[in-house]
Amino acid sequence: MKLGYGKIIILLFIFLLGAELIAHLAIETLWFQELGYLDIFLTRLGWQLGLALGTTLISGFFLAHHYRQAQSLAGTTQGLGKPEFTKSPLPTLIPSRYLPLPTLKAESPLGRAPVLGLPVLLFLILGINLLIAWVIMQTVQGAIAVWTPDFTLPNLTSAVAIPQADIPNKSLPFDILLLTGGGFLAALTLWQTQRTVKGLILILSLLWGAFIAGNWTRILKFFHPIFFEQTDPQFGKDISFYVFQVPVFQVLEFWLRGLGLLTLLAVLLIYLCSEKSLSEGKFPGFTKPQLAHLCRLGATFCLVLSLGHWLNRFQRLYVHHSVLYGANYTDIHLRLPLDSLLIVLTAAIALGLAWQGWWSILKQSHSNHLIANHFISPVFFYLVYGYLALIVIQLIGGQMVELFVVQPNQLSRESPYIDRSITATRQAFNLDTIQSQTLSGKGKLTQQDLENNQPTLNNVRLWDPLPLLQTNRQLQQIRLYYRFSDADLDRYHITESLPPLTNQKRINDKDEKNERPLSKETLNQVLIAPRELDYNAVPDKAKTWVNEHLVYTHGYGFTLSPVNLVDQGGLPFYFVKDIGTDTQEDALRTSSEVIRASIPIGKPRIYFGELTDTYIMTNTKVKEFDFPRGEDNVYNVYDGTGGIKVGNLGRRLLFAIYLRDWQMLFTRNFNLDTEILFRRNINQRVRELAPFLRFDRDPYLVTAKTEKGQKNTLYWMIDAYTTSNYYPYSDPGERPFNYIRNSVKIVVDAYNGKVNFYVMAAQDPLIQSWQAIFPHLFKPFAAMPAALKEHIRYPVDLFSTQSERLLTYHMTDLAVFYNREDQWQIPKEIYGKTQLAIAPYYLIMKLAGLATQRSEFVLSHVYTPISRSNLIALLFARSDQQNYGKLLLYTLPKEKLVYGPEQIEALINQDPVISERITLWNREGSRVIQGNLLVIPINESLLYVEPLYLEAEQNSLPTLARVVVVYENQIAMAKTLEGALAAIFSPQTPSPTTILRQVQEPTIAP
Repeated sequence: MKLGYGKIIILLFIFLLGAELIAHLAIETLWFQELGYLDIFLTRLGWQLGLALGTTLISGFFLAHHYRQAQSLAGTTQGLGKPEFTKSPLPTLIPSRYLPLPTLKAESPLGRAPVLGLPVLLFLILGINLLIAWVIMQTVQGAIAVWTPDFTLPNLTSAVAIPQADIPNKSLPFDILLLTGGGFLAALTLWQTQRTVKGLILILSLLWGAFIAGNWTRILKFFHPIFFEQTDPQFGKDISFYVFQVPVFQVLEFWLRGLGLLTLLAVLLIYLCSEKSLSEGKFPGFTKPQLAHLCRLGATFCLVLSLGHWLNRFQRLYVHHSVLYGANYTDIHLRLPLDSLLIVLTAAIALGLAWQGWWSILKQSHSNHLIANHFISPVFFYLVYGYLALIVIQLIGGQMVELFVVQPNQLSRESPYIDRSITATRQAFNLDTIQSQTLSGKGKLTQQDLENNQPTLNNVRLWDPLPLLQTNRQLQQIRLYYRFSDADLDRYHITESLPPLTNQKRINDKDEKNERPLSKETLNQVLIAPRELDYNAVPDKAKTWVNEHLVYTHGYGFTLSPVNLVDQGGLPFYFVKDIGTDTQEDALRTSSEVIRASIPIGKPRIYFGELTDTYIMTNTKVKEFDFPRGEDNVYNVYDGTGGIKVGNLGRRLLFAIYLRDWQMLFTRNFNLDTEILFRRNINQRVRELAPFLRFDRDPYLVTAKTEKGQKNTLYWMIDAYTTSNYYPYSDPGERPFNYIRNSVKIVVDAYNGKVNFYVMAAQDPLIQSWQAIFPHLFKPFAAMPAALKEHIRYPVDLFSTQSERLLTYHMTDLAVFYNREDQWQIPKEIYGKTQLAIAPYYLIMKLAGLATQRSEFVLSHVYTPISRSNLIALLFARSDQQNYGKLLLYTLPKEKLVYGPEQIEALINQDPVISERITLWNREGSRVIQGNLLVIPINESLLYVEPLYLEAEQNSLPTLARVVVVYENQIAMAKTLEGALAAIFSPQTPSPTTILRQVQEPTIAP
């Protein structure tokens, strides 16, 4: 038996597709198994395959059944019941024995609907194809959206809360694609009606299968709901109904609406194009069996419409209005009652159509005549007219109520619903837990106050991440292929041994209680920057397969810089720097033995990081490049626990197919112990393991010893969030969610690639649901090693989200909120020559007004009123373990004007002496960069600190030139922070390089 070229190509395609599928499943199984999370992969895969297969089969069966039925009825001629088509048009999708055809009596006279002329017929065909194109585009968009989710919190830089528009914008490309697709389908229909419809059946069935499978996270949560113990104010349902159940109902409604509408349109298209209607230039009309078939499909579609109107009642709780978010007065008093009537009407229409469609079949089985003269009862038309009238009333009547009833008395009408929105938004974004205090700003700092707050002053951040990174790239990258992609703020305890006291008194062979401790521990804020290997920076001539996958496998080490210290020449001072230059050949250089004893270094190899985008093979016959030492290179063999065995031929074949890398089959550098490490980018790694979480944009490196004797000490910490956009009445602003919790801390071993998920917000219902679904994935926070717990920090992305929402939702008084009387904004600062919104920044400080006098690692943000630039409030998030996640808001009294960041920078830049000095530095070839302006509360007073950097325009190597300190009506600029503080608080011994200027006291205009 000879096979044609076409069949050979088809068989080859099936073989390659099968090999790709087998390789993908096998390698994914091995990868999840290596990480210890195979059950997660199997659960996810089982649900996805089950949902995709089930949805595709149901959709295909439904479409194919009605397609065959339409074919049979379309082939019926006047007075005869003989179908035109005798073969199954879709034998590969649904066996014909499962698709019963309606029996038609040849002797039955068939009535027809009115005849349609060619212009009307062509217009209907084009309109139907446009609707079919719309269904296809909606389905494609839905499938793409669920399979390409954005796991990262959005980066919104708006300094002011922007009100949302009530009417969504419609994109022009969608309209163009819709018209193009509709016209193309119309042409195909006119050319090949049957094949076009069959193709649509297959394509749409697969698309709906992909869409439902892509919503596996929503469906899994549907079966594992957790009560919020909070109810919505409108329907009295627990919030869990909206978070866990409504999303699944919406998914089902989207699928069933598309399926019902497409089937109805496809059947209608077949009928219109049947019996040579196009060639003869007219459509002879629908037969009564065809009308009965259309009635049954219409009944199905109307039932889905009824479900849509039921869901629309809950969707009213997620609508942007001019003064609130959620259902407003008009929604509650007009639109919701009309939604209920629409549910009843669509259900009644569905029942009427179903009765008419099935009654015609019953009449056929008992009589030689079909139905009486009127196929459809006039009552049906009244119901349709009523439905359309209600839709019009909803659209026009709602606007009339808004215009004549609500707007003249908007505050009184909308007050209950504004209160709902305020309460829900504060709950959903955890703003209701903020502890608020008043900071008088009237305190008078003394030299003694500064000494009492020395830990705060010792950790004032003089080095911003950006200039430090620029310096690192010049001094610490060592080789071109090393890259410092980021510098992160953290804190480390530095423990220094103290010399023993002489002539100690002993009581009963024990030291006295008041004896000085044998060690001194200080908390230091630092910038830590990992030195990763970026293969893209390897010279082109060295970019070989062996170098990419066997030699250049990992980065090495990190730099650690205290934020407040400066080395010679104004460069950063490093606690940890360089490579292989210490007494230990493979160690990093430390500034002192105290640092070496306090900062774990070990074997700081980075096999998993933010730039590790290549897959590598280890334990091969080729040694891996470790780090440079002088003119030579040091090589290493990976001895970690990560990786998958790839030595035998079967594994090599699977990986070659999966990675599309056929050199793996032919290389002679592998042995039986060779392992492959892939998916090494930590962002990709965690997203593959937990695609149902959102992730912080800024993973940060931690060096810590979690076990005795361990060699690898580097870990990545990533914050993960549970989010939802289904919290009733909660205003999302510009974000795609309106509920968020920092529920998970993720730790990734930079050497072994092991990933651990630790639950932080154990009370969050969403993370409780995921714990029930994947019990082996999550660990309690108590299980995190103590050495890593010291480095947890409140994430900037979450803090920025809450801070942006607080701009408006700090106002809880309804009248104040309605009038936006106390609207805040995030002030701006000059950084370099650019004006940017001030970003949150970390501090080590004592928080005023609290019982504890201990310095804490906190995250801070400042606010100014929308109409003025004076400082109005400061928000702090606490990061230390016992107080993690607690928010503290300091508000300043409105009767006292306190300078805001923009005013402080204006005072600095307009001072003639300071401005003249900056102008002198900004000469040809160099420029001054004004760093981040920090607002630091100490007791009841505020200090403003801004570093000034000097950098060359080419080969930038920023140096710290000066530090500016502003306190009350004094500005000091000195080489050091200590010098600037001394100029203000100890002016008896001024330094010749220090500038001290007086400014006008801030006053409130009458």
